[in-house]
Amino acid sequence: MDEEPREELKADAIGFVDALVIGLNATSPAYSIAAVIGPLVVIAGVHAPGVMLASFVPMLFIASAFYYLNKVDKDCGTTFSWVTRSMGPWAGWLGGWAITMTGVLVVGSLADVGVSFTLRGFGLDAAADTAWIRQSLAVLLILAMTAICVAGTEGSAKLQNVLILAQVVFLLVFAAVAVYRVYADTSSLDSVRPSLEWLNPFAVGGAALTSGLLLGVFIYWGWESAVNLTEETSGAASAPGLAGIWSTVILLATYLAVAFAVVAYAGTQFLVDNADEEEFIFPLLATKVLGQWDWIVYFAVATSAIASTQTTIIPASRTALSMARRAALPRSFGHVHPRFRTPDVSTWWVAGIAIAWYLVVNQLSENALFDSLSALSLLIAFYYALTGIACAVYYRRHLTESVRNFVLIGLGPVVGALLLAWLLVASVRDLSDPANSYSQTSWFGLGPPLVIGIGIALTGVVIMLWWRVVSPRFWQERPGVADPELVHGKEA
Repeated sequence: MDEEPREELKADAIGFVDALVIGLNATSPAYSIAAVIGPLVVIAGVHAPGVMLASFVPMLFIASAFYYLNKVDKDCGTTFSWVTRSMGPWAGWLGGWAITMTGVLVVGSLADVGVSFTLRGFGLDAAADTAWIRQSLAVLLILAMTAICVAGTEGSAKLQNVLILAQVVFLLVFAAVAVYRVYADTSSLDSVRPSLEWLNPFAVGGAALTSGLLLGVFIYWGWESAVNLTEETSGAASAPGLAGIWSTVILLATYLAVAFAVVAYAGTQFLVDNADEEEFIFPLLATKVLGQWDWIVYFAVATSAIASTQTTIIPASRTALSMARRAALPRSFGHVHPRFRTPDVSTWWVAGIAIAWYLVVNQLSENALFDSLSALSLLIAFYYALTGIACAVYYRRHLTESVRNFVLIGLGPVVGALLLAWLLVASVRDLSDPANSYSQTSWFGLGPPLVIGIGIALTGVVIMLWWRVVSPRFWQERPGVADPELVHGKEA
C-alpha cells in the first residue's frame, strides 16, 4: 500500500551521545528515584536496590527489542510502526495511542515538580505553595520546552546535555557525602552500612515484590525517546537503539548508587515514616546530609523534571507524526516545520492537550494528579509488552539462524513482554481497590488510576473506530516480516 508523501525530519541533526543524553533525561532520574525510594523501602526494606535491579531485567529485554526493530524499520513512530508491520494496523494504532497518552499524562506533573523545586531551591517556598503561581509557571515552562522542541533537535540536545550534567553531578555529590558520613559514623539518622545482600530481590517475595516491580518499571520508563529520534540521528540503523540500551544500563548504575546511599544513611524507619512525602523525601534527607548545601538536591530534582518535561514530548509528537504519515491520524499531524524540520503541529498538539489535562485534573484535587501518574504503569506495561512480542513476530523467520538471534531477538523480548504483561494484570488487580490509589477514593467503585486507564483505552478505541470509518486507508495494511537484507546488515 502506498503511504502519504513524507515530510522529512532533519537528518543527522544529533549523534549517539546526544541521543543517549535525551534517553537518560526522558526518564527524569533524580525525580523518579526521589518519588519512588520512600514507597519502595516501605515495600522492600533494605532490599529496595534489589527490586530496582530486578525491574531492570524486563527493561533490558525490551530495549533489545527496540534495537533490533529499529535496525529494520527506522521510523520515528517506533512501537506504532513496528507493531503495525508485524501484527497489523489495529494493534499498531493502539500501541501508538498508548505512547501518545503517556506524554499527555505526565508532562504537566513534571513541569509542576520542576517549578516547585526551583522555587524552593531559591527559598521561595510561599510561591511554590501557592497553586495559581505554581500552575501558571508550569504552563509557561511547558510552552517554553515545546518551543525549544519545535525550534530544532540540535538545540534540544544541547539543552539536554547541560541538564543531564547538572543532574548527575548533583546526585553524585549527594550520594558521595551520604556514604562518607555513614562510614565516618556522622549520620544524624539510624544509618546502616551497605551490604551486597541488599541486591537480592527474592528476599522480599510475594505481593510486595510485585508492587515493588511496578514502581521499578516507572523509574526506567522514558529511555526510548532516544529511538524516537532515529530519523534525526547519525547512524540511524544502530545508534538510536544502542543509545536506548545504554540508557537503561546507566540508569541502573545511577539508581543503585543513590538507593544504596539513601538507605545506608537514613536506615529504613526514616524512609518508612516519610514515604508519603513523595519526591520531597530527597529535600528532607538533603538537609540532614548536606546542611546548608541542601539546595543541591532541590536543583537535582528541578533539572531532572525540567529536562523530562521537554524530552517526554518527543515520543508522543514523533508517534503522532508517524501515524499521520500512514493515514492513521489526520494528515495535518504529519506537518513538518519548513525551517526547523521538526513535527511542529503534533508537538504543539501534545503540549496543548497535556496542559489542558494538567489544569483540569488539578481542579479536581492534587491527589487526582498523582492518581493520573499511577495510571501510567498500565500504558507503559501495555506498549512495552506489545513491542517485545512484535520483535519476535517480525523476526520470526530469522530466530533460528543463530543462538544470538534466538536469545536477543526472540526469547529475551518475549520474556520481557510476558513479565510486563504479568505486571499489567497485577496492576489492574491492585488498582481495582480504591484503597490502593494515592487519594484512596472510589470512582465508580474502582481506584481512580484504573478508571483513568480504562477511560484512556476506551477513548482510544472510539477514536480508532471513528477514524476507521472516516479514512479506511491505513487499515488496508497487512502484517509482514523483517526484510532479510536489513536483518543481515544491509542499509535500505
